[in-house]
This record gives sequence, C-alpha cells and structure tokens, in this order.
Amino acid sequence: MKNITRRTVIKTVLAGSAAAAVSGVVKASPIVTNLTGATAKLKGNIRHSVSKWCFGDYELNEFCEICKRIGIESIELLDPKDWPVVQKHGLTVAMAQGAGLGIDRGFNDSGLHDELVASYEKVIPMVAEAGLTNLICFSGRRNGVTDLQGWENCEKGLKRITSIAEKYKVVLTMELLNSIGHKDYLCDHTVWGAELCRRVGSPNFKLLYDIYHMQIMEGDIINHIRKYHEFFSHIHTGGNPGRNEIDETQELYYPAIMKAIVDTGYKGFVGQEFVPKQPDKIASLEKCILICDV
Repeated sequence: MKNITRRTVIKTVLAGSAAAAVSGVVKASPIVTNLTGATAKLKGNIRHSVSKWCFGDYELNEFCEICKRIGIESIELLDPKDWPVVQKHGLTVAMAQGAGLGIDRGFNDSGLHDELVASYEKVIPMVAEAGLTNLICFSGRRNGVTDLQGWENCEKGLKRITSIAEKYKVVLTMELLNSIGHKDYLCDHTVWGAELCRRVGSPNFKLLYDIYHMQIMEGDIINHIRKYHEFFSHIHTGGNPGRNEIDETQELYYPAIMKAIVDTGYKGFVGQEFVPKQPDKIASLEKCILICDV
C-alpha cells in the first residue's frame, strides 16, 4: 500500500455535511457518540488533539466547531496565521509549526544551521506569545552520516537555540519518522532520538513519538513507551498499514497502547494523525477518539 504522509494526502470529496456546532468550552465534559450508537462522555485521561492536514477538506473554523463537539482540545500542525483562529474557538495548538526548512532539511546538515537557527529564533517568541508550548523540528536526511555523526551535527545545531527555547518556555520537539516513506530520514528510531535528548541535555528539547512511524521501524510500541516516555512531549497515532483509521482494520491495538501511555503518567497530548479512509471522515474521527479514550 502506498505510504501516505502529510505532504501526499489526497483530497477526497466531502461525504455529508459537518455535524452541528455546539458552543461552550471543550473541558465541559463533551458528549460524543460511542461505538454502540449511544452517547458517552470522554473520560479525561487522554488529552485529545488532531492533525489538521488529515482533514484538509474542512475549513478551519468549521473544523474547530466539529472538534469542540467531539471533545478534542487541540488542532495541531498549524502555522502562526492559524493559531488565533483555533484559539478563538477555545481550543489550543498542541504542536505548532512555522519554523525550519521542512522534513528533509534539518539539523543533521550543519550547512543549514545558520538558516535554521534564524528561523527558530524568530518563531520561538511567537509560540510563547500565543501561549503555546511545542514547536516541531526535524533531523532531516541522513545524507550518508553515521549515527554518531548525526548526533553530533544535530546536537551542535540544537544547542544554539535551546537557551532561547528555555527562556520562552517553548519545547523544541523533534519528530520520529520512518525512513522508508520519508526516505533517508535520520531520526527514525526511538533510541536514537532519546540519545539525542540526553546529548542536548535541555528540558526544552524532546521527541514527538509517532506510533505509526515507529511501528514500521521497530515495533514493540508499548515497551518503547514505557522505557522512553520521559523524552516525549507529544504523541501521534495512525493505523498501520496505510496510516488510516486506528480500528480493527489494522495491526495495532490502540486501547492497550493508550492505557500504557496513561500508566506512565504522561500529561501531554495525543494527536490523531490518520488519513480517513471511510467516506464519513468525522464519524471516523469520533470513533478513533473513543478508541483512545481509556
């Protein structure tokens, strides 16, 4: 099956109109439709977020109201121009973007460090001013370097901006991605990312643990969560194979994974980052939120 990323998502025709918006604040015990068709309140053990790129057909204001009704607190991977729109609806942006040079051109390339540092120096204060916390970053491609050289290159570049991140209380968050779909991506194993966190040595540099990507690269998801959760500032879901719904159609059992996350004491967000395969995209989103609501 073709690997799907946020860069290659294919727009499909909208199936039906969006659910009616409900006013109010997300934290007021939202009611959603459970898997049996009855209504249910979210338990509150998982802080729910969703990646907007997976639902690109929806206008942002409309999608905010849909998310509020479901009980999702955050819409993520948005640029600075979109942050006020989300906040206007009483939601937050659990993972901000807007700095850097893209997935392939990251901190592994020392020739890009000046440009990357300038970009992050500009955006970090913007993240803080907006009242947000996490700002995504990437290792970039391996480009033939060893793991050791990659650690050294990334460490050198990141240490130029961690003091700024600490000053503004912003967490630079490097995403773990599979290096098959994202060919030659360097930060493609949890242990590699965890060692980079140790080398950088700042509480303001952590990892985005993407379950879909790490299932492809290494599996053993629950044990990796238990062992390395201290280095995670954010978590992504996604069904494998295909990055579609996280339900019975794929190989990961998300209720057990979510329970393991809760058991670690993790307090960050879990972002739904699956590409809906079913025609009713919002019904799929509701279903996947309930699967994770342990």
